[in-house]
Amino acid sequence: MSSAEKNKAIVRRFEEELAKGNLDVIDELLAPDFIDRALVPGQGPTREDFKRSSEEFLGVFTYTSYTIEEQIAEGDMVVTKFRASGVRRGELARLPPGGAPSGEEETLEGIRIHRISEGKITEEWSTLDARPVWEDLAQEIRERERVEQELRVARSIQQASLPIEVPTLDGWQISPLYRPAREVGGDFYDFHPLFEGRLGLVTGDATGKGVPAALVMSTTCGMLQLAAQVLSSSSPGEVLERVNETLLARTPSNTFVTCFYAILDPNSGHLVYANAGHDPPYLRRGGEAQELRARGMPLGLMPAMGYEEKEIVLAAGEAALFYSDGLVEAHDPKGEMFGFPRLRALVAEHDEKRSLEDFLLEELERFTGEDWEQEDDITLLTLRRSATRS
Repeated sequence: MSSAEKNKAIVRRFEEELAKGNLDVIDELLAPDFIDRALVPGQGPTREDFKRSSEEFLGVFTYTSYTIEEQIAEGDMVVTKFRASGVRRGELARLPPGGAPSGEEETLEGIRIHRISEGKITEEWSTLDARPVWEDLAQEIRERERVEQELRVARSIQQASLPIEVPTLDGWQISPLYRPAREVGGDFYDFHPLFEGRLGLVTGDATGKGVPAALVMSTTCGMLQLAAQVLSSSSPGEVLERVNETLLARTPSNTFVTCFYAILDPNSGHLVYANAGHDPPYLRRGGEAQELRARGMPLGLMPAMGYEEKEIVLAAGEAALFYSDGLVEAHDPKGEMFGFPRLRALVAEHDEKRSLEDFLLEELERFTGEDWEQEDDITLLTLRRSATRS
């Protein structure tokens, strides 16, 4: 039985036993620090106060039937819609005014919300005559379920587009890390085996969230692979030019993709690269971190774009870090951004005692604190030339 079903069962038993007049269930299922959030004048919030008010309620309202019509559980919360019939023999603040004449049966409808922790009820909210509230809540839950289903679909599209295997090159370490956020962004990375043993490496980010971003991201990955194979060139700028024109013709006008494309010759260490508006990678060299800058507009924005190409040679022990903006745009509790200067300094000081990706994530967690909720997907891809060839 799932935790949600267990929590619903706890609440169901509590509600049904209380309707039968079994006040012992209060001591059994309410936590010692229980808080009643649905107070009326003169009523206290503790477990003992709740027991006292329950006795008063049962003294003026005798149940003839009690039905749980629907329950919804999410996380540690259980929402219960109920219908109760009974006979009222007096007035009480917890009962709505009016109702059937004294001694005649009447029906009450309401909802209760309980919080569960370690098998005990720790909090309760309740309201009677709750049909409008329930309808609004049900609509909100249906909308949330729709969004969550969309996110699941988007996540499956995104993950299916990422490479299953990492290329193995003699004398090189290639280390990708992808850490998804709660919502789906358009992050991606990929590898393209090319002629004469060269390797294409790409990182990118499609604008937006959810299914649209995942579809654009998946489409771009496919276009990049096809362009790299068809062109069979060592020109990353040429690959980006071809993909830019194709994206313009096949994607909505309000979407675009940032992308960094590099081609590595593993024998010489020669790396030629072009950038379509993506955050520039960092090259760690001689205790410093240098930006790998090249001019170019994001893919899918404007026709007939050209992409500047630059090149470097990675020497033994040097590394390049490709990344997405989910890292640099993370915020600490005070709202300060992780930022490019911090990332650059951390890349420069990395000492190889642990992987660069793990080191950066440790620093990110130290910066954001324990209660941080990740705002965007984080993608890191490290390309490092070994100090000595194997």
